[in-house]
Parts: sequence; structure tokens; C-alpha cells
Amino acid sequence: MSEGDALGTVYLVGSGPGDPDLLTVRAAELIESADVVLHDKLPGPEILGQIPEAKREDVGKRAGGEWTPQEYTNRRLVELAREGKSVVRLKGGDPFVFGRGGEEAEHLAAAGVPFEVVPGVTSAIAGPAVAGIPVTHRDHASSVSFVTGHEDPTKEESAVDWDALAATGGTIVVLMGVGKLPAYTAELRDAGLDGDTPVALVERATWPDMRVATGTLDTIVDVRDEAGIEPPAITVIGDVAATRDRVAEFLENDGDRGGDA
Repeated sequence: MSEGDALGTVYLVGSGPGDPDLLTVRAAELIESADVVLHDKLPGPEILGQIPEAKREDVGKRAGGEWTPQEYTNRRLVELAREGKSVVRLKGGDPFVFGRGGEEAEHLAAAGVPFEVVPGVTSAIAGPAVAGIPVTHRDHASSVSFVTGHEDPTKEESAVDWDALAATGGTIVVLMGVGKLPAYTAELRDAGLDGDTPVALVERATWPDMRVATGTLDTIVDVRDEAGIEPPAITVIGDVAATRDRVAEFLENDGDRGGDA
């Protein structure tokens, strides 16, 4: 970039859980006006399909099952901004809820690139909600804990204290935790959480092929395997998960989105 050229702006945008109707007005405006949209698969096919292919760059999964390194994405954001472009970094849910948006914001600030954070409807709340599960409920849960099921693989040990979560009570919502479901359900049982505790899995929340599977801490792994639940999916652990059984048949479009697996 030559002296005097204006820097572009990077927008760290949350796309919500995947239904285009749940995009914020600001997110929709920025996607429309952006020169480039860097995205992975989590915003969902309906949202990504509305963006002209010419201005989309996939920084998610690549051929061969590899993932674009975060370092590349960070560099690319700075590079495009220095070309004077308006750049949307589009993320599923909210960019600051297990979306690495905080890391990207720090990188942009260090590089002197102007940016704006555009919050999105987090799938940690919206996913259970569209399945008829409130993460808090006056009769069942006065607190909710959000946990990632996919920590940095370079960590020597998990930063998640499952013993403390089991002791705290309330609702536990695990994002990106389908693969490690056997491990953390076992840890919660070992920590004293009752094996009869209700659990729900919400796959592809708000997408056309959304599915929900329910069970207990003791049975949910078998339920997952029998139903073939795959990422992206949210795990809801706690008494609130059982409320779905009382409202599911009244949920608009619940059957159209897959219903119970």
C-alpha cells in the first residue's frame, strides 16, 4: 500500500445459528456491501448461498480434510485491508463466543487495521431455543455455563473443570462437543452428576435439516450413535433439556426442520 492510500476496514461479523432470517440488520448490510467475505462452513448453506461466489473466500475446511490455519486467516485479513478493501470475516453464531474473534481483533489492532465487531445471535442460546429448550428456567436452572468441546489441541491439559461444573448445577451448554461426548459425559458422571440428568443434542440448529436427539447422561452417547448426530451440534445438559418433551409438538416448523432424530 502506497503512502496516502486508505486502509480498508475489517468487520468481525456473527451470522447467527444459520437461518438467514436470524442475521442482524447490520450483518446483512455489511455482507451486501463488502468487497470480500472470508468465511468457513458454520454460517450455513443458506447464508453462504446468498453471497456472490466472486467475493467469497473459504478459510474453513480445505480439500483432504485440512483446515486453513488461523495464522493464514489473520494475515489475509490484514492484507486485504491494506489493499483498501471492505472485508467481512463471517462467523457462525457470535464472533466472540468460541469463534476466535478475540484473537483476530488483537491481530488487527497490532497491525493497525481498523475493525468493527458485529455481534450475532449465539447458537449456544438460539440452538436450544429453537428446539424448545430454555437454557434458564425458573423451576429448573438459575445459571448456565458455556463450554467448548474443542479446545486448542496443543494444550497439555484441559482448561475445563468438569468437577466444578457438576457441582455448580444449572445448565451446561457444550459447543463443538459431539466428538468428545463420551469423554465429558463420563467426567460429569465421575464428578457426581446423576446419570439420569436429561441431555439434548441439537444438530444444525435453524438449518433446514435440523435434528434433535434426547436422552440422559447415561444414554446420550448411544443415542448419538444410533441417530447419527454429526457436527455442527450443541449439547445441552441439565433439567431444562427435558422441557422439550412438553413443547415440541407445538413448535412451529419443528417437524419441517427434522424433529426428533
